[in-house]
Amino acid sequence: MISARSFAEFVKAKCFDGLCKAVENYANENWCLLGLYSHRVQNIEQAVFSDATIERVYVSDLPGTRVSFDVGVEVEMEVSEANRHNDYSDECYPWVRVSCEGDLSCGLDDWKIKSIEPYDKKKAPMNSLSDALVPYIPYDRLESVATAFLKEHYPEALRIPRPKQAPIYVDPSVLADRLGLTIKTQRIKEDASVFGQIFFAETDTEMFDVRTGTAMPVHVDERTIVVDPTMYLLRNYGSVNNTIVHECVHWVKHRKVFELEKLYNDQASSITCEVVGGAKANVDQSATEQMERQANQLTPRIQMPAEPFKAKAKEYIIKFMRETNARHENEVMEKVIVALETDFGVSKQAAKIRLVELGFDEAIGTFTYLDGHYVKPHGFRKGILKVNQTFSLNAQDAAIQRLVNPELRQLTESGDYLFVDNHYVYNAPLYVGKDENGRLDLTDYARSHMDECCLVFDMTITSKVGEDYHTACFLNREPNDITFEIKFHNGYQNAPQERQVAMRKKVQAEELEIRKQMTDDSEQCMKLLLDWRGMNYTDLGLEIDRDPKTISRTVKGETAPTVETAALICFGLHLPPTISFKLIEVLGCKLNPMKYPNHQWINEALYIKYPEPIWAIREYLAPYGVEI
Repeated sequence: MISARSFAEFVKAKCFDGLCKAVENYANENWCLLGLYSHRVQNIEQAVFSDATIERVYVSDLPGTRVSFDVGVEVEMEVSEANRHNDYSDECYPWVRVSCEGDLSCGLDDWKIKSIEPYDKKKAPMNSLSDALVPYIPYDRLESVATAFLKEHYPEALRIPRPKQAPIYVDPSVLADRLGLTIKTQRIKEDASVFGQIFFAETDTEMFDVRTGTAMPVHVDERTIVVDPTMYLLRNYGSVNNTIVHECVHWVKHRKVFELEKLYNDQASSITCEVVGGAKANVDQSATEQMERQANQLTPRIQMPAEPFKAKAKEYIIKFMRETNARHENEVMEKVIVALETDFGVSKQAAKIRLVELGFDEAIGTFTYLDGHYVKPHGFRKGILKVNQTFSLNAQDAAIQRLVNPELRQLTESGDYLFVDNHYVYNAPLYVGKDENGRLDLTDYARSHMDECCLVFDMTITSKVGEDYHTACFLNREPNDITFEIKFHNGYQNAPQERQVAMRKKVQAEELEIRKQMTDDSEQCMKLLLDWRGMNYTDLGLEIDRDPKTISRTVKGETAPTVETAALICFGLHLPPTISFKLIEVLGCKLNPMKYPNHQWINEALYIKYPEPIWAIREYLAPYGVEI
């Protein structure tokens, strides 16, 4: 790991002689103000400076590359009593506080002492910069810091737009120009892993040349932002804007980190931001992580200032609900996000995350992609989900959770919960319907009341992503390299409406009665089930695309069916789990999910997909190489 750069250590090396001399003069002239005390010398009448040690260095931000710093100096004083009858003496160790200022760009060559006074340990000065000169920005101050940034560099963006008036968009090229920065497009790395780089100093470096296919020497002027042009092709307009503003934040907030690094390493020139989310520079890892965290946190707050952004969001919600006759905000939230994306020049995911940060929980259920398809928007009561919780999970996670969690397995074995559009939803008419193609789908009511009818799962990020990016990763469920561990949130109690529960119990009673009537005679079972479903062999054959005579011979035991064929008959009759497993048994088949992966997925489908049309069940099984 690269060694940490310490401002305190630099001050000790650079300023010690000057500080020591100033403290000596102050202590000799003002020793009576230092609160000297000695057990040996009862009446201190004389004190003389002996030595000094720098114990503390507190640093605060000033404009440009200047800093103020307070130095806590422990002073060794020889004290004595002017008494002819004894020559008692002692040493005392008071502290003094030396307040200084200096400019990092000249290596503190211009440092000056502003004042010296006795040091009060109970009133230690507050740091606004770390020892590595990274600003201290607590989470609860991010909004105010972003606002202050805009007030200084882009004040018009804070103007709250009137209805139907577009907000002031933070144009990254204008912002860079106001900061005296130049934007240059250049492929940085061959694999496009570095999408942005801010150069604080003029330098000669190497960057990838597309024409030659190799890294080539490049001269870069100071105050230059380099953006990989691949960003314009492979990512989106909002991501490019984000990259430029991100580098502008580094320039304003982290220039002093670079200046300190340059005092130790005169070859330092830039901060490099990689796709994986880490600013690589010649500074220690903790400072690097702090800088990248701050740039990531401040950039969206600068691009989407809180008050203008909230005003436009509320305006769009009202507008789109009126235009579409929507009853619930989640029904229009994607339209709102798209409009805000355009207004503020950001990505959809950035707009979505900003909405959630500002209290618009309805945005959480938008723009989610699982199992290669788009999950429709959904909403729930405010505050019902934590950031790391979800109603939505992929089919593989759904199967794993059913396997390892007995409580979830019980809920699905009874048929009470089905897996519909990547949610475990309560199996009742108010919540589960069919789309225009006959596939099961959540009703509009269910999508607006997910807390009432769907189960909750906890998410844990398992890929190498910094803790500070978790919120964004949880909300960004688009296809990406981030992997999650999903766990059923045991103990979460949803509350389906009583009437729906009553209807479900009525269905269950009917299913139980059919199950009781089933014997070990396959022909008796099939006749019972066909009568129950109002079908005959011809109807079933059409449903599952099989010759009715073939089905009949299978039922009579004239041909031995495979597990796939037996399951296909169950799916064609849309049999609930307790009935389908009995039929498979009397047909002479045996599912062995622990031994055969295809049996595992057929088993899953029999539990959670049985009301679906055959084509939808085949579509569910296909990604896992299972054919029925």
